[in-house]
Amino acid sequence: MLDSPPPVPVRGPAGAAPPDGAAAPPVTALRDALLLTREESGGRWPMLLWAPGRGMRMISSALLGGGTGEREWVLNAQVPPGYRRMDPAAHLAALARAAGATGPGVGLMTAADVRARRWAADEGVEALVTAGIGVRGWAAVPAPGEPGPQRAGTINIVVSVPVPLSDAALVNAVATATEAKVQALLETGADASGTPTDAVCVAAVRPVDGRPPEPFAGPRSVWGARVARAVHRAVTDACREESPRVRRPAGGPAAACASRERHVR
Repeated sequence: MLDSPPPVPVRGPAGAAPPDGAAAPPVTALRDALLLTREESGGRWPMLLWAPGRGMRMISSALLGGGTGEREWVLNAQVPPGYRRMDPAAHLAALARAAGATGPGVGLMTAADVRARRWAADEGVEALVTAGIGVRGWAAVPAPGEPGPQRAGTINIVVSVPVPLSDAALVNAVATATEAKVQALLETGADASGTPTDAVCVAAVRPVDGRPPEPFAGPRSVWGARVARAVHRAVTDACREESPRVRRPAGGPAAACASRERHVR
């Protein structure tokens, strides 16, 4: 049985620890997500907390709070390379509590430097991305899958949509964000579809009486196109920041796809 870890001290942007039991202040705009730090495992580790409060429905592949439902916050915590804890969801929950997050939320983790996050917006849609692409590859490969937690690296994508989305549109928005991520990777010269631990979280405002939710979020729908452009720009900027040696290949994504096709043949 794992021993319970000691409480984690969390400090805000100015270095001050929040009062015991203090709730995280509401942060409506994704761009204004709080950059916090904690002391853990012999070092200081940053994390991002977006706490829009009640009124948001989210869909996520996250370790903590994954699935679909009402969520009040999103935490993106940087962890040491080689992270091997077998209770990541409990770890994230403890970090969120220490940061003052209350209610249900979503917890993501990454070995990438979350201080290098990149934000982009398109007509009301926001995207906040952290990227670690040192361990990257293609989704469909002959090698068998591995059980248990994967090595940390991770492209974490958080999207905020200012209109209600139906359940189907939420799922579609995740697919759209993923397509935009792959396009950005190809255009920056990273010959990969992602990393083994990528995660996506899409948040949309809760439906209200008299306003039906948007039924579509594919890349050619009104709101899906905005999701795609915001995610594409944020992932592109994050990947170039994380790996300056990655450059756009001659000929753009079409040439990269053709090169990949020749390789797999």
